[in-house]
Amino acid sequence: MATILGIESTAHTFGVGVVKNGKVLSNVRDSFTTKKGGLIPIEVAKHHHEVCDSVLDNALKEAGISLEEIEGVAFSQGPGLAPCLKEGMKFAKKLAGKLKVPLISVNHCVAHLEIGKIVGAQDPVMLYASGANTQVIAYAAGKYRVFGETLDLGVGNFIDTFARFARLGFPGGPKIAELAEKSKNYIELPYSIKGMDISFSGMQTKLRQLLDKGEKLEDLSFSLQETTFAMLVEAVERAMAHTEKKELLIGGGVSCNTRLKEMCEIMCRERGAKFFCPENSLLVDNGAMIAYLGEIMFEKKIFEKDFEKVDFLPRQRTDDVEVRWK
Repeated sequence: MATILGIESTAHTFGVGVVKNGKVLSNVRDSFTTKKGGLIPIEVAKHHHEVCDSVLDNALKEAGISLEEIEGVAFSQGPGLAPCLKEGMKFAKKLAGKLKVPLISVNHCVAHLEIGKIVGAQDPVMLYASGANTQVIAYAAGKYRVFGETLDLGVGNFIDTFARFARLGFPGGPKIAELAEKSKNYIELPYSIKGMDISFSGMQTKLRQLLDKGEKLEDLSFSLQETTFAMLVEAVERAMAHTEKKELLIGGGVSCNTRLKEMCEIMCRERGAKFFCPENSLLVDNGAMIAYLGEIMFEKKIFEKDFEKVDFLPRQRTDDVEVRWK
């Protein structure tokens, strides 16, 4: 097996991870944050450019290896914010060129799913809940298929937008979760689910109206979480029934939320299904998951030596990827 370095740069996090023989040797990241407002892609890309060398150095130090021991460089090709993806790809090409090793283009969403193997998931339905992405994914007929997804906003972006209305800064999810723990007063919010697809725009509008009317932020945060996560769990339960799969894996930054994990566990227990959740450092955007899938692809010789043929793909979908390593 090979020693692979993975670079993550799809959104606000720049991460570098090293994987060897399916084992994570290091997983270092640096994330762009604000005290108020949201993120501006050009500013985030500038952040990535400024921290890339130090994150790499720390990842190599943590792994206890030299740069020359790297046999392949994997990077998140898409989907994501174009300026951020470009910065990661440029750094990956520079490293791979310097080391004269193959370049491995990894789909960010699929990497979230494949890293589930590290905790024992074999053939799961995955609830992928992150900033820009909200999908219910499972493997079928040679591809990872999307069985359900958001019709408008990604769940993380929806939560962050509400946090921005409330002047809580970015990222807003952890602050909303903290406020939600201080309330048990549920305020009814729009519950929008169609089959396995969900929508958050109606709830977002209602939350802003209630905030403007002076409703307590703790009550709104609690109600937001209960409604949002109930929708996600309902969608994923339908997908499990449809596919007849008996495993649920969660991934993406929103999956770090304790209440979402609890609701997923309850549903799986009631269905007699297994619930898998990697540690938080592997749920958020991270370089280790890119390196993990990168190593699998490297072993199957799915990589590129002519870097001119490689580009970043901001709108690449999960079901665009031909899964040639299975």
